[in-house]
Amino acid sequence: MFETLRLTRTLYNAGLEQRREAYRKQGKTLSAYTQQAELTALKEACPEFGTVYSHVLQDVFDRLDKAYKSFFSRVKAGTKKAGFPRFKPRQRWNSFKYKQCWDNKKETWTSCGKPVNDGKRISVPKIGNVKIKLHRPLEGKPKSLQILLDVDQWYAIYACEVHNVALPATGSSIGVDVGTTWFAITSDGGFVENPRHLEAGLKKLRVQQRTVSRRKKGGNRRRKAVQSAAKTHRKIRRQRLDFHHKTARSLVNTHDLIAHEALQVSDMVKSNLARSIADVGWASFFSLLALKAESAGKRAVAVDPRYTSQRCHACGHTGKENRMSQSKFQCVQCGHTANADVNAAQNILARALPSGVNDSGVTHVVA
Repeated sequence: MFETLRLTRTLYNAGLEQRREAYRKQGKTLSAYTQQAELTALKEACPEFGTVYSHVLQDVFDRLDKAYKSFFSRVKAGTKKAGFPRFKPRQRWNSFKYKQCWDNKKETWTSCGKPVNDGKRISVPKIGNVKIKLHRPLEGKPKSLQILLDVDQWYAIYACEVHNVALPATGSSIGVDVGTTWFAITSDGGFVENPRHLEAGLKKLRVQQRTVSRRKKGGNRRRKAVQSAAKTHRKIRRQRLDFHHKTARSLVNTHDLIAHEALQVSDMVKSNLARSIADVGWASFFSLLALKAESAGKRAVAVDPRYTSQRCHACGHTGKENRMSQSKFQCVQCGHTANADVNAAQNILARALPSGVNDSGVTHVVA
């Protein structure tokens, strides 16, 4: 598997070089199909690529083509740093993919990824039967298989086609305001504590990163120190993802409509709260929430976040003077008092309701 990673990375870099030279010398843009058609000749010239399954080699050019399309879409959108596709070092290439695991005509497995020996191993073409720990049974039809190296652990990731199973309707709707003091505050007065996973592991990370900086570049001791720091980062990442999954699942199981702010997190991390914002991971949470809501037949709605913290939920008056402190809200017009974050969550919910009318009967027009 390490050798497959090395060869696919080499092919990616060669494909990128070929595209760059073709455009520089001839003004010609190569497609993934054109490059894939040359794989037969490549195997004859370089027999080592014959040890890699054909679908895996084809997927390398699909990934390169996707990188180019993403680059051009960012250029078209006017992004300042569009990020032209670059060559991949060993540290930035950690997976390869088998594009087809299921034969639709025969309604059975192909030679790729089939569990054998009662699920104790899987069949990986050109590699063999690999021992695995199947942590849960596969559901639906397996479409593709990705082999991923995460620091020092290998994972077999199946993409499966399944039918969504709608959860029973609850008749409940809720607004969610996110923050760094509390991870989430709901319109019904609920507070979800911010676990601060990065902050908890920061002391250990600092020691490990200082160790990396003292080690000589290219040495074996530095490689081990880098891997040790990477394992700590992996643990923090997994803790955060587990927390996001559980919080999103709780909301989807309890409510039919979940409203939240449409935040531009990439712009917000440029502030002096960058570390705290990156630690809570709002973008990842909102993405998981949308996926879980869709699969359960529920709705996750992103609304315009402007003035939600300054607007009075009771009378609709908007002004900076309403927000007296981080946690206290008092309307200067009607005297309504509430927790500032709960009031904001109620405004978020009001903007997502189809009627545009909030609980107090005040009509809201979405900008």
